[in-house]
Amino acid sequence: MFLKLDLAVVRELLGREEFRPRNGQSPNRSMPLGKTSRDLLHPCIRLVDRLNTPAEIPFFSNLIHREIVYRLLQYPQGDRLRAVARSDEQGRGTAKALAWLQANYMKPFRLEELASVARMGISTLHHHFRAVTALSSLQYQKQLRLMGARERMLVEGLDATRAALEVGYESTSQFTREYKRLFGEPPMRDVKARRLSSSSAQYR
Repeated sequence: MFLKLDLAVVRELLGREEFRPRNGQSPNRSMPLGKTSRDLLHPCIRLVDRLNTPAEIPFFSNLIHREIVYRLLQYPQGDRLRAVARSDEQGRGTAKALAWLQANYMKPFRLEELASVARMGISTLHHHFRAVTALSSLQYQKQLRLMGARERMLVEGLDATRAALEVGYESTSQFTREYKRLFGEPPMRDVKARRLSSSSAQYR
């Protein structure tokens, strides 16, 4: 029998008092194996039996699924399931932080604010953010700002000063330095070269 577990259900049940982590508990990282019991087999059998009554599946399948997850969490192997649920939740939190930065990169932010969006501690967010982007959140914001400024200059025809201000820079000289570090040329020289390259490509 193969059953895909809904991690949203796992996280919900982990909030119950009987599943609160015990002090010093360290989940096993290996593949969890063990003997089952009647308490776990019974809901599994009832779930399979629903194949004989398809009309009952929409109502009963979610209820039985919750019971199976509940029983699994009572086993020693439930520690591994807890670890998987936490890992999935942290991945979702990092994705929320990335989406928030992409929508708000023009604004200054505090790490505490971003951690609150992700529902993580600051150090945990920092670790997972770097694992996904290879950058800190501030470095990621800087790249978003520089790419946003480049797009404004190319598409909207803004000059470097106006583009820098629109994406959140207060110092044009700092913007120019960081732009050259990322793209290899100062802003207007880079934009001019890209326009010439685009024009020549159109007439080939």
